[in-house]
Amino acid sequence: MALSTGTALLLAVCFLACYASVPSLAASGEFLQCLSGNIPSQLVFTPSSPSFTSVLVSSIRNPKFFTPTTVRPVCIVTPTNASHVQAAVVCGRRHDVRVRVRSGGHDYEGLSYRSERPETFAVVDLENLRAVRVNRRAATAWVDSGATLGELYYTVAKAAPGLAFPAGVCPTIGVGGHFSGGGMGMMMRKYGLSVDNVLDATLVDATGRLLDKKAMGRDLFWAIRGGGGGSFGIVLSWKVRLVPVPQTVTFFNIQKSVDQGAVNAVTKWQTIAPALPEDLSIRVIVQSKQALFQSLYFGNCSAIVRTMSSQFPELGMTRADCREMSWLQSTVNINSGDANITVETLLNRTTSLNTFTKNKSDYVKQAITEASWEKIFPWFNNAGAGIIILEPHGGSVGSIADAETPYPHRSGVLYNIQYVAFWTGNGTDSPNWIRGLYDFMEPLVSKTPRGAYVNYRDLDIGENTVIGGVTSYETGKVWGEQYFGGNFKRLAITKGKVDADDYFRNEQSVPPLVSRM
Repeated sequence: MALSTGTALLLAVCFLACYASVPSLAASGEFLQCLSGNIPSQLVFTPSSPSFTSVLVSSIRNPKFFTPTTVRPVCIVTPTNASHVQAAVVCGRRHDVRVRVRSGGHDYEGLSYRSERPETFAVVDLENLRAVRVNRRAATAWVDSGATLGELYYTVAKAAPGLAFPAGVCPTIGVGGHFSGGGMGMMMRKYGLSVDNVLDATLVDATGRLLDKKAMGRDLFWAIRGGGGGSFGIVLSWKVRLVPVPQTVTFFNIQKSVDQGAVNAVTKWQTIAPALPEDLSIRVIVQSKQALFQSLYFGNCSAIVRTMSSQFPELGMTRADCREMSWLQSTVNINSGDANITVETLLNRTTSLNTFTKNKSDYVKQAITEASWEKIFPWFNNAGAGIIILEPHGGSVGSIADAETPYPHRSGVLYNIQYVAFWTGNGTDSPNWIRGLYDFMEPLVSKTPRGAYVNYRDLDIGENTVIGGVTSYETGKVWGEQYFGGNFKRLAITKGKVDADDYFRNEQSVPPLVSRM
């Protein structure tokens, strides 16, 4: 399947001058020479190029992954069509240079553009592969992996009013990485995860072939829709099903302190939120001994006030708490809380590199008691320590079988927890707060295995399971089953079929399980 000439790709190869052996240096040089024969020189940046650092850092979100000790690229390539991507893979295989993939940079461990150990590798950055092509009549769109969620939302809403796409709340997330892990968001209770609405895709595989859904086959198409980024190939674009949204939706932010009953409200929210009508989604952010309840409702204020009064009176919602707006404006409001910010801000890809972060995740299947929440809230006494974000499941996301996609956290899940620690300074502070809270939560969350969301990648899970740069299937199960549950084995078998020698590899990529039969 051919891609448009406007399709663009960014490739970066990490150069290990202080670590690399002579063979690695030779391989890097041969790789660059191979690229020069297939990709225009103006698309290739080396460490001596004036723009090299700015291109490398352009989608790094966490300054702890941009330090003097960070393993960095030998070159950055910005291809403009699929043939350049294929050439990067073919040249990489030929000259023993591996490829990593970056689409937007919201990569909690930076594995899409760095390595934990000395290694010669390439980073495919999809920032310029960002077209969104909407078919209003068919209610579908092709979106390139480097488009941000904000760009996707804006383009769809302008081209097809009344249609939208279910995905995450942060507009600067790259589509490729978000879809690869599943894609949670405010509409998942109504329409499922992002990957539940993917109809087709184009992918460059480990041999450099360009494949669509039919060519890649059932197992590979299944694997890329939630099996995590960086394992199975380079997805260049996705065909998605667009979903209907009303002309007017309702949004509210209600904040409660502990003194105002935050503990009781969060306790009640756990069982109410997953069981509410699918048109209504309420998530919670806990920070500084306060709980912020954020809601998106497919209807008007009068209707949601009645629903909340009857089903969640503990929140004390009134007509004054809610605002009616377009769905597109709601995607801006959930981040800013400011109705005066224009929807054009969704097209801004710029983010700050000032705050250090560390993230973890959990899933909750049995409501945590009010007594336990009384002990959880004091962890947020320090206003600057961090936050937790609670995302309700149930509805459509919970009605799909656990094995339908690699994302297994479906039936019986009440909500997901995202833990976020943040700090400033020189970045040497250890995020002890988040690890302490994560340990405290262990008896309160899902078990055997303790679940985790692959899009909130966490190298603390299965730490030291990589031996000699390679993760085996058995050692990979430590983190693989937390991310993928019973789907991990099928992912590994699929990996063994499509990339048996593990060309696409990072510290938590799916390892190949190859049958000896």
